[in-house]
Amino acid sequence: MANSEETPPPQARVEVEVVTENLETPELDDRSYRVIRLPNQLEVLLVHDPATDKAAAAVDVNVGSHSDEDDMPGMAHAVEHLLFMGTKKFPVENDYHQYMSNHSGLRNAFTAATSTNYHFEVSAKPSNDEEPSATNPSPLLGALDRFAQFFIEPLFLENTLDRELRAVDSENKKNLQNDNWRLHQLKKTLSNPKHPHHHFSTGNLETLKTIPEAKGINVRDKFIEFYEKHYSANRMKLCVLGREPLDVLQAWVTEYFSPIKNKNLPRNRWEDEVPFTKDHLGIQIFANPIMDTRELTLSFPFMEQENLYETQPGEYISHLIGHEGPGSIMSYVKSKGWANGLSAGPINICPGSPDQFDIGIALTEEGLKNYKEIVKVVFEYIALLREAEPQQWIFDEQKGMADVNFSQSMQKPIPREHLVSGYSKLRRFDPKLIKEALGWLRSDNFFLVVTSRNPPVTLDKKEKWYGTEYTIQSIPNTLMNKVKTAAASTPGNRTATLHLPHKNQFIPTKLYVEKKEVKEPAIAPRIIRDDSTVRTWYKKDDTFWVPKASIMVSCRTPITSLASMQAAGRLFTDLIKDALREYYYDARLAGVGYTMICKERGMYIEVFGYNDKLSVLLEQVLVTMRDLDIRDDRFAIIKERTIRSYRNWELSAPSTQIGGYMSWLTTDHYNTIFDIAEELSVVTADAVRSFKREFLAQMHMEVLVHGNFYKEDALKLTDMIETTIKPRPLPPSQWRSPRGLVFSPGSNCVWKKTLKDPANVNHSIHYMLYTGAKIDRPQRARTALLDQIMHEPCFDQLRTKEQLGYIVYCGSWSNVTTFGVYFIIQSEKTAPYLATRIEKFLEDMGKRLENMTEEEFEKNKRSLIERTLEKAKSSEEESNWHWQAIQSEYYMFNDRRLIVDNLKPLTKADMIEFFNHYIKPSSPSRAKVAAYLEAQAKSDVTTKQITDLIKTLDLDESTAAQTATDLQSRLSAAGHDEEKEVEGLVDYLYGLGVPEAKVKAASEVWRKLHSEHGPGNGVVKDAEPPSSNGTTPTLIKDVRDFKALHATSRAPYPEKDLAEYYDLEFSSNG
Repeated sequence: MANSEETPPPQARVEVEVVTENLETPELDDRSYRVIRLPNQLEVLLVHDPATDKAAAAVDVNVGSHSDEDDMPGMAHAVEHLLFMGTKKFPVENDYHQYMSNHSGLRNAFTAATSTNYHFEVSAKPSNDEEPSATNPSPLLGALDRFAQFFIEPLFLENTLDRELRAVDSENKKNLQNDNWRLHQLKKTLSNPKHPHHHFSTGNLETLKTIPEAKGINVRDKFIEFYEKHYSANRMKLCVLGREPLDVLQAWVTEYFSPIKNKNLPRNRWEDEVPFTKDHLGIQIFANPIMDTRELTLSFPFMEQENLYETQPGEYISHLIGHEGPGSIMSYVKSKGWANGLSAGPINICPGSPDQFDIGIALTEEGLKNYKEIVKVVFEYIALLREAEPQQWIFDEQKGMADVNFSQSMQKPIPREHLVSGYSKLRRFDPKLIKEALGWLRSDNFFLVVTSRNPPVTLDKKEKWYGTEYTIQSIPNTLMNKVKTAAASTPGNRTATLHLPHKNQFIPTKLYVEKKEVKEPAIAPRIIRDDSTVRTWYKKDDTFWVPKASIMVSCRTPITSLASMQAAGRLFTDLIKDALREYYYDARLAGVGYTMICKERGMYIEVFGYNDKLSVLLEQVLVTMRDLDIRDDRFAIIKERTIRSYRNWELSAPSTQIGGYMSWLTTDHYNTIFDIAEELSVVTADAVRSFKREFLAQMHMEVLVHGNFYKEDALKLTDMIETTIKPRPLPPSQWRSPRGLVFSPGSNCVWKKTLKDPANVNHSIHYMLYTGAKIDRPQRARTALLDQIMHEPCFDQLRTKEQLGYIVYCGSWSNVTTFGVYFIIQSEKTAPYLATRIEKFLEDMGKRLENMTEEEFEKNKRSLIERTLEKAKSSEEESNWHWQAIQSEYYMFNDRRLIVDNLKPLTKADMIEFFNHYIKPSSPSRAKVAAYLEAQAKSDVTTKQITDLIKTLDLDESTAAQTATDLQSRLSAAGHDEEKEVEGLVDYLYGLGVPEAKVKAASEVWRKLHSEHGPGNGVVKDAEPPSSNGTTPTLIKDVRDFKALHATSRAPYPEKDLAEYYDLEFSSNG
């Protein structure tokens, strides 16, 4: 019988228009589709997938940041956050999230310029594990009911308002040191202020709360007004996918989504202004990035292509300008030592406005010095394209590859039968339109952006929202004259090496797949060759039946365990990729790719994609690796770029860095980023040549061939790999085995590091509780179930309610041989404080577990089992699963099913016992390791304090906005010194012309706030790590000494005799 929360809706008689059931789909797509339109004009794409593990739905609303009011940026984003906080039918604020968690679900949303997208996925089968139907519904039914209510009667709960606006603020602060966000906003800020592209799309607490409230605005009312003004059924598109028949899905959608109001709003278009006027063209912008990067971008206002889905002229042009093969812009600037990469393509800004065509070039040091020459070469190539007639064969190549790729575009004005194929297909060659599009790439219709830590000019300005340093000036006449000459160039005076690309030899021609009926797909690959040089695993694709494959090769060697050799190996792989760049570009366009990584255990090589030409690419990669000529000039360029990438890693988000440090702390041998970076600086070209000889001389190879290959193909591929490299065998006695540290009961260890980025205000903590070894499946099952039970409460408590930061999550943690539970938080609050909140959460979690009903416990168990048994979504994902089992050296191909076998008998009493022993903060038996990344910058002045202060000043709107931003940074920079804070405040306010009486009043307000909310009042500052179980936290000062004091686990070993996987009868090598 159906669960009460999944009761089918009553069947209502509502007239529904079936728009089409004849959608253009891929040849191997066995799903059924239907497009319907409800009476409220909500358009719906229904998808019946009889084999899916997950059901899903998405609503896209045709409103985004472009619709924000000019004086309240971030409104659309704030509404997206607030919409999740309870509805009239389901008033508990986290009901939706908890429902998803109970049914193996995920949910999220995002706000773009012209749309806001809400989506979820949930288990596709009912709890009785039978096929879903109208009378035996899956959890999709309850999810749709809850989901629809966001668009019918959201509550915008008053008590959640402040929290969610702080979540928006935290999300913005997370991005403040991110160059992608900073440079994107810089171009937006410098665009036409009369066009909504100019908007600050994310918003922050100042724009959404502080400033509006200082003006007496009720912000909750404003968000409700925005919702009522812009959210309408006819502006929404819904897509629902499930195992249920289309008629059942249609009935559910009709019942739950028909009540959404239709306000008959027109589709949003912005036609009155353009993003970039003539005043915004002919300029060059120099900007200082956070990361040590150098880039040149040419931006052109471009033909709007939204209605050109059949021809897409911008795709033809971007294919040629972005090409990296012989005769291309990239080929030329790389040969000069000026560039490391190039990209090109159109960007849709919004309906009704011109698109933007960007050409981005990653510069070397010499390239920065010669950026003007690069601009000239770009315009010479554009002149070449104008001169040459659009080529049918180039379009046909693009069309051929596009035919196998599909995407959805429901908000776009395209025929409904093309909803699935959308813009991913090219349908018609239109040379006239291509020429017209090329006409936008003119010398009088572009601007330049140059980003570099060492710009050739002084930067005298700061961008308002992200603080990016920049300057803006007219393009010098000398450069503009060069550009005009280049744009009018002819074959006689053009750079000689520029020409159109040749035909792509990697376009697949053999797409045949022999499909056979199989009772059950094989769980594991088989070993078809196993000798002293190579072990080859093989599995024919028996699930997806697509003309694709993956070939993975591990070249095991002990030499890369040394940081110096791993550094040389990294440069070796980068030089191989550099040498293959022109050759590989055609393969990449044709859906064939490769990866090459130097790891501690050796070299990893993978080729993947359409199997027709896969062996050709693999052979070229191996031959290049074997025969690479390491030139000193290319070595210098690649070394400088690689060193920068390692340095830049230290400037990445703290939550991105901290996982690597935990791996280092908990593994017996682990080369950190810093170990390798230090060695990179002293690696010479001769050292890389020496590494190449030593590496190729001796190794053991393990190979996986999976996909649309026969066994004989896999054996031939193995022979080709071996005969190309010809290494001596590496005996097993020299194979290094990774091991994790074993943490004894009562361990309480903390490691700290100060972040390199002086401007980053975010701290981060990685808090790990050790629970055992990977081979202990019962313990892993308990750990995974605890993760399932804690996951939603963790997010709800630590992120939603306590607002510790935007990045807050917990989960099951593992390294090479051990297992545990972990928390990661990135926050403006210090790591010791975050640790106290995690421990308080765990204390409460213990009580929650004890009070949990058996029904709720079983729901969590069922949700985890469903998630664990989910099938691979693609052939590539299945390949990765097999490879992970092989590279782990446990060869646990059946691991998921065995974990489920250990989950099924678990009781609530088992979990309470496990929790009290390994997790409970007061348990003397638990073992904890925590890593702290500590920010240099302070952000201790709260937005609440700034808000209260601004209210005393009666400033006009724009001044209040800038004042809020300036005071936040000024007062934070005073380093908790009250007198310095007041002195800075007074100076600043006098500079604004604030009357003396108000300045004095503001000073007194600030002193009062300082005494009430300053350091030591509710926030832990530089505190000792917490301990609730009587143990004294051990500060890890020397990691080598720390590791020496801990035992290591057993090395990984096969769960069963590998001979059980043997299928060697065709192997000539025995």
